Amino acid sequence: MRRLNTGSGPLDEILGGGFPANSINILMGEPGTGKTILAERLMFANAEVGGRPILFLTTLSEPMDKVIRYLQQFRFFDETKLADSIVYDSIGQDLTAEGVGCLVPRLKGAITELKPKIIVIDSFRAIHDLSTSVPEMRRMLYELAGLLTAYDTTAFLVGEYGGDQIAQFPEFAVADGMVELARNKLGTRDERFLRVLKLRGSSYLEGLHAFRITSDGLEVFTRLVSPPIPPSYDVRDDGRVQTGMRGLDAMLQGGFRRGWSTFVLGPTGSGKTTLALQFALEGIRRGEPSLYVSFEENPTQLAAQIKSLGTDPVDARNKGLSFLYASTVELQIDSIIAKIFLAIREKGIRRVCMDAVGDLIGAANDPQRLHGYVYALVQHFAVMGVTSVFTFETSALGEAVARLSAVADNILSLQLEVRDGRGRRTIRVVKARGIDHDLDVRELRITSLGVEVV
Repeated sequence: MRRLNTGSGPLDEILGGGFPANSINILMGEPGTGKTILAERLMFANAEVGGRPILFLTTLSEPMDKVIRYLQQFRFFDETKLADSIVYDSIGQDLTAEGVGCLVPRLKGAITELKPKIIVIDSFRAIHDLSTSVPEMRRMLYELAGLLTAYDTTAFLVGEYGGDQIAQFPEFAVADGMVELARNKLGTRDERFLRVLKLRGSSYLEGLHAFRITSDGLEVFTRLVSPPIPPSYDVRDDGRVQTGMRGLDAMLQGGFRRGWSTFVLGPTGSGKTTLALQFALEGIRRGEPSLYVSFEENPTQLAAQIKSLGTDPVDARNKGLSFLYASTVELQIDSIIAKIFLAIREKGIRRVCMDAVGDLIGAANDPQRLHGYVYALVQHFAVMGVTSVFTFETSALGEAVARLSAVADNILSLQLEVRDGRGRRTIRVVKARGIDHDLDVRELRITSLGVEVV
């Protein structure tokens, strides 16, 4: 089946390669969710100088000059493609004067004259609202579907529809594809998602896929799912990954197994960040590029911590230590995961530290979604042979930690004890899958040389 690319690689992947050619598709969602931007990015991605043109018809939603004015703010806009490759036109006055019955004759004329390979009608919901009766709308849609199906063109009907209107409005009955764009309001910020509700004759990726609107159009983040093949673990002792922390490797009979995940649990001040940083630094010391993902401490703060461990931050970067910082204020899980995988591919990352997973709970807005993401992320790391460390603030998470801990291959519990006015840190190996490990509570010390276990 021939397909049209959307201008977004991840969205094409979600759609199974793009929108099927010669199909009728509805792009739906509330005002401001990005429907028109999606349609216009697709238009410019498929416009060819000297080829068949693309027709964009405005109705009664926005004046044509306003649509084009805002279009020019995007980087994908190409003025050389206007007029010949992409044609903007308006049928608002005809609709006002003649009603919905004028749409099909107007399209017939445009098809005869321009022979467009793509037709976008924005907003089609406005046409629906102009109809005087359901029978009138159904007759028009019957003629419209027949016209578009008989002619070699792909149509996109853009409209402000809600999910509850799919079963009520007749335009959905003629659609081959339906993509919904939505905005989820989370306190001081919004999250945008899209999902494919229908794509006839195609295998598409279901569920909510996050996106954001940028100067390049829609930046889409494919929903993370478990890898298509079961992970293969290397359980040999020569596959061990040493932590670089004196005493801890001995508790684990030589270190972590390669590709396995470790959850480090503990309250504030127990040493979780220092432990994770030292694990990453040990990686670059052994020639294993490492990625440190932080949601609380920015790169400047982390550089100060690295310096306190006796390592030059610039030298650490040059040897393969990468940082990925995302503020909890604007944190979006899907974008972070996309950046992690990009770093793994481009930099050959072998160790990943994520500090702290608790900050993802607010971003996920759903404990089940967070659990699914962490599980899938751990499975992907295992398949790629990436050894990972996740830190958890136990005092803030409570029961969520117990539920997520089942995903981990190893669990380290850090505690901060105060006795007779004196404090000390402790560490205990709660779980170490397939490793004969030390179960005793040991003292954990943080010195100028880093973490050591006594």
